[in-house]
Amino acid sequence: MKRIITSIIVGILLIAAVSLDVSAAKKSAKLSKEEIAEMSDTIDKLTQKIYGRTLLSPQDNEELIGIKIKLDNQMLMASNPTLAPLYYKAGNIYKLRDMKPEAIECYQTILENFSETALAPKARTALEQMGVEIAAPSTQTEEQESDDGI
Repeated sequence: MKRIITSIIVGILLIAAVSLDVSAAKKSAKLSKEEIAEMSDTIDKLTQKIYGRTLLSPQDNEELIGIKIKLDNQMLMASNPTLAPLYYKAGNIYKLRDMKPEAIECYQTILENFSETALAPKARTALEQMGVEIAAPSTQTEEQESDDGI
């Protein structure tokens, strides 16, 4: 009888521990407002350095890469419109540093995930200036017409 009660208690404790761990992981996966503000400040600092004709240090490059990785990881979890300005600013830095593939990726992320924000037309313009051909997404009626042979 003691074994059964002990087993039940241990089972309950294990289930509680696992559920707490899962909820903590979900919370830590989301970027807080402070983290977003910190990333924005870092990107602004890097932009100032570039416009001031200062070379970026290896530490600056690591910060920029780290920000991009955090943004991409957050996008895997959920799309958040507060990330659009960070993607746009990061795209601008990459564009100024002649890192075209990275800039295109940032601007394209805005068009694909944040098309309703004010930054979408700016991202489109930046892509066009870089010579990237942008295909407008087809609507459902256009797809039906092409399927019907009309």
